[in-house]
Amino acid sequence: MSMTASHDIARPGRPARTPANSPIGPAPAARPPRLTDPAPLAKPGVPQNGRRGRGALTNESGRFEAERRVLLDDGWGTIDAPPPLKTHVTAETPRTIITRNSSPDISFDRSINPYRGCEHGCVYCFARPTHAYMGLSPGLDFESRLFAKPNAAALLEKELSRKGYEVAPIAMGTNTDPYQPIEQRYRITRSILEVLSAYNHPVTIVTKSARVTRDLDILSDMARRDLVKVAISVTTLDARLARTMEPRASTPSRRFEAMTLLSQAGVPTGVMVAPVIPALNDSEIEKILTGAAYAGAQSAGFVLLRLPLEIKDLFREWLEENRPDAAEHVMSLIRSMRGGKDYDAEWGKRMRGTGPYAWQIGRRFEIATKRLGLDRGGWKLDGTKFKVPPRVGDQLALL
Repeated sequence: MSMTASHDIARPGRPARTPANSPIGPAPAARPPRLTDPAPLAKPGVPQNGRRGRGALTNESGRFEAERRVLLDDGWGTIDAPPPLKTHVTAETPRTIITRNSSPDISFDRSINPYRGCEHGCVYCFARPTHAYMGLSPGLDFESRLFAKPNAAALLEKELSRKGYEVAPIAMGTNTDPYQPIEQRYRITRSILEVLSAYNHPVTIVTKSARVTRDLDILSDMARRDLVKVAISVTTLDARLARTMEPRASTPSRRFEAMTLLSQAGVPTGVMVAPVIPALNDSEIEKILTGAAYAGAQSAGFVLLRLPLEIKDLFREWLEENRPDAAEHVMSLIRSMRGGKDYDAEWGKRMRGTGPYAWQIGRRFEIATKRLGLDRGGWKLDGTKFKVPPRVGDQLALL
C-alpha cells in the first residue's frame, strides 16, 4: 500500500498538486552515489553476506594494539561481499587451568574455561574484551578465532593433587560457554567432568547449549553424590531475536528441552534470565520463568546487560543494524540504570544496576520466582567426599 502526503490531497474544487503544477517544479532526479556517501547498512535482521551465523558486525583491532584497522568502503561496493568467515581453532597449552577470583559480588572463587572465545557469537557477551589480550579483536575474532585447551584434564588432576588444596565448587561457563559447538569435536568439557567425578569434586555449570545433555551419564551420576548443578541461560523466547543476537547458541525451545531432560535425570537444574536488556527482552521475564518452571527448573537468577570496554560499541552497532527503531530508547534506559553511563563496573551494581527501572526489573523477578517456586535458592554441594588425586611422586614410589 502506498502512502500519500497530506499536502498532495486535493481540496474540494481544486486539482491535486502534481510535479507538473507544483510551485517548486518537478522533483530533481536522484543523483548517482558519491564516494563520500556513507555505505548503507544491510537490511535489518538479515546478516551481511559471508557473516551468516555471526553476532558482531565488525572486527576492529583490540585496545592494546598499536594500530587500529577498520573496514571501509572504497566506493566499489565490495564491502557488502566479504569472504566467508570460517571458525579457526588453535590448541594452547596453559600452565594452569583453575582461575581464581576474589570478586565480592560473585558466588564462586574459582572457575575453569576449556576454551577462549566462543562460537555462539552472542553480541552482548561480556567476555569479548578478553580477546584483546590475545592481540585479537573482541568483534568477529572472538567468535571465529578460538583457542582450545586439550591438556585441561591433566592440568586439573595435577592442581587438585597439590598440598593444601581446599575444596570448593568449580564454576564452568562463567566466561565462555563450555558447550559451544567445538565441544562436539574436542570434548574438553567432558574430560574435565570425568576428572571431577573421579575425585568427587563439586562443580557448577552455566550454558546456553542443549549439548549439555550429551553428558547426562556423568552429570546424573555426579548429581546422586550432590556434586553438580546446572543452569541453562535463556535470553528470549523469540527465536528470530535469538537468531540475530546469539546466532550459534541453541534455540530457546531446545534449551527448555535440555532443562526437562536434566531435571528428569535428577540433575539440580536452574534458569538464568541473562542478560536482561531493557525495551528488548525485559518484557519476557515472567514468560521465561514460567516456561522454565514447567520444564523442571528449581531455581532462577538474572543479570542485567553489561557493556564494558568494546562491547558497548559492538552492541550499539548491532542495535542500529537489527533494531534501529528501538536503538536510542534501549541505550537511554541502559544509561538510566548505570548512573548516566553505558556501564558502571562498581561492585554490587554491575549485575543489577541502579535507579527506578532497575528496581522494577528486580521486583518483577522477585515476585515471579516466588509465585513459581523458583526462589528456594541453590543446592548445597558436597565437598566432604573429595579424594586427593595421587601425586606424580607418590605414583613413582609404587613402582
